[in-house]
Amino acid sequence: MNANASTNADPAATTTEAGGGAAGSAATAEIRPFRIEIPQSDLDDLMQRLGRTRFPVAAPGDSWDHGTPTSYLRDMVDHWRDGFDWRAVEARANAYPQFLTTIDGQTVHFVHVRSAEPGARALVLTHTYPGSFLEFLDLIGPLTDPVAHGGSAEDAFDVVIPSIPGFGFSTPMAEGPWTFARVARTWDTLMRRLGYASYGAHGSDAGALVSRELAVLNPDGFLGAHVLQLFSFPSGEPGEMDGFGPKEFAALEHLQWFQSVGGYNAMNGSRPQTVAAGLSDSPVGQLAYSELFENFGNGTSAVSRDQVLEQVSLYWLTNTSATAVRYHYEEARSGAEPVVSEGRTGVAVFASDFQTIRAFAERDNSRIEHWAEYPEGGHFAALEVPGLVVGDLRTFFATAPATIR
Repeated sequence: MNANASTNADPAATTTEAGGGAAGSAATAEIRPFRIEIPQSDLDDLMQRLGRTRFPVAAPGDSWDHGTPTSYLRDMVDHWRDGFDWRAVEARANAYPQFLTTIDGQTVHFVHVRSAEPGARALVLTHTYPGSFLEFLDLIGPLTDPVAHGGSAEDAFDVVIPSIPGFGFSTPMAEGPWTFARVARTWDTLMRRLGYASYGAHGSDAGALVSRELAVLNPDGFLGAHVLQLFSFPSGEPGEMDGFGPKEFAALEHLQWFQSVGGYNAMNGSRPQTVAAGLSDSPVGQLAYSELFENFGNGTSAVSRDQVLEQVSLYWLTNTSATAVRYHYEEARSGAEPVVSEGRTGVAVFASDFQTIRAFAERDNSRIEHWAEYPEGGHFAALEVPGLVVGDLRTFFATAPATIR
């Protein structure tokens, strides 16, 4: 991976972080412009490896029941080689200002786009696993320039899209352990470094966990966490399901289904370096292991093949599979006790996604002020139905105070 600095400096580039030690020094507080420029030799190597793929023997029936089908892999590899254009992805990402900074010893990559609208609220968007910051590129225009996208000036946001440490260009990973709570503290430092006295957060999957940790942290000026899932589960307490109806039991059945196909959770949580060896040596292995894009909704996913290949290519070209899968392992061993979040929270539940059960969510989060349910969209709603995500963000943050400049 090679990256050259852009010529557009961020207005907050000279901001320094309060506090002592290396994390508070001017050197680590520096914000450096960044551009994605993957060497052509890396792309050539990828094409050569794809051309030498040894596909697995298809299981009888070759369906998603057994994992990623060989027929799917063959079709995707053909498109990867002949129809997918990484340089176009690069150009689309490089159209937005990107930066690097160092926080807690960790290089953090982020996109930062300021709205032209005065008084725009600041919003930090956190991506999924196995996704990346690329998930949110199509949300930047509607969020920062709402008037041009069917909204009003009051809907405007300044947008910050960081890459979770160990993902994409937030590498190499600094000394761990890295948990989602530590990422949340890092995001708070990043937003203060950019000059924001108040901000909100949004995320799905890993991004939802980071955003909830920000709500738990609930720093001064926090405008709320907007998430697509609150991962609240049965506790075993007597009577906790009293009053449940068909909707809640259907959500529990969906959870049981996901547990039956979520083998990567067990692998990442127990032997992350073992699985990373295969992912780091085979782009098709990385593609197959990213099956969540296709199978989460049990056949309902609306993520396009180009959107899948964008994410898989980024993981491959940055060689970040080992550090991306490590979070399952560290979270399982963090020793953190469950806590009730008292931060302002909004939830958007999409039809083919994890179905958050409201009674459990309200048990674990005392300040849920917004709840919306949508008849379409899935786990990767920012890719599948970006307009609905933008609309729900506008609704939730409309009642939050304006950003303090």
